[in-house]
Amino acid sequence: MSEDSQIIRDLARGNGEVLRQIYEKYKIELMTIATALLYDREAAEDVVQDVFASFVESAGRFRLTGSLKGYLAVCVANNARNRNKARRRCNAVDLDGADSMASNSEGPDFAAIFGEELQRLAWAMAQLPFKQREALLLHVYGGLKFREIAKLSGESANTLKGRYRLGLDKLRSLLNSEVRR
Repeated sequence: MSEDSQIIRDLARGNGEVLRQIYEKYKIELMTIATALLYDREAAEDVVQDVFASFVESAGRFRLTGSLKGYLAVCVANNARNRNKARRRCNAVDLDGADSMASNSEGPDFAAIFGEELQRLAWAMAQLPFKQREALLLHVYGGLKFREIAKLSGESANTLKGRYRLGLDKLRSLLNSEVRR
């Protein structure tokens, strides 16, 4: 029995401590995905909390077929997509998410060295179409293989690979043009 399957069983039996452990284990990756998709830290927190609330409600009838982290990452991406559809997308990018990720990661030295780099990356990610950004984030931060994303999202793995490649190419182009300025 996998660790994730045991976690699901314990949660279904009402072990609330397991939920806290799951949240602590995956919150940084899930918040990174949600923040990068929504450009709004508060909305990202809401999305992650909504995903966990739905997860708890469905724990008794939930059947895990892949990794728990992957499942939660796709749920976060789907909720972020729905939230983006429900509201008009802001033109301004909230770079506070990148700043807070830098400051929370490794302390002040990390923030000083990498803060500007993270801001540039956040700016470049904001230039990508949502579906390319989603494919990049689920693959890189979610740690999912394309076939796992395809299975969970209902899209073909080749389509996702194409979006990923196009997104990487555009990021490379944007970041290289930024360096030349």
